[in-house]
Amino acid sequence: MLRLEKVTGRNVWDILKLRVRDEQINFVAGNDISIIEAYTAVTGGGHAFPFGIYEDQVPVGFLMVGYDTDDYWENAPEIAKGNYTLWRLMIDKNYQGRGYGKEAVRLALSFIRTAPCGGAECCWLSYEPDNLVAKKLYGSFGFTETGDWDGEEQIAVLRL
Repeated sequence: MLRLEKVTGRNVWDILKLRVRDEQINFVAGNDISIIEAYTAVTGGGHAFPFGIYEDQVPVGFLMVGYDTDDYWENAPEIAKGNYTLWRLMIDKNYQGRGYGKEAVRLALSFIRTAPCGGAECCWLSYEPDNLVAKKLYGSFGFTETGDWDGEEQIAVLRL
């Protein structure tokens, strides 16, 4: 059974070993960068929730949820203010194609709906426009593109 586990000193090294396929490297930041961004968000007054994605005791991926903005984030999209974001999602190359990404998004949305930082109108995310797998996955949950961009990434929103 798939589950989310907070990244801690006990499991961080296992999470850092996870990798996507070579052709996916440009679609998602490395887990090391994501964990650093989580740390700087929290120390900058923001909210970040990095999770390992586990099948029983085996780490199969990583995801991170964020909330609102922090003093680190320059030029944050307007949708970020007061809302949750599915900030990162990756499934290790050895575990792709098993439905883990879809289940991980479901678990992330369940976590977000507990309102760990308070209520919000929506959850948003962004992805590279040529990442058709991400577009299809997020669309299956009702995320719709807004026409807005976060840098070079397309923004999609799900009303909570």
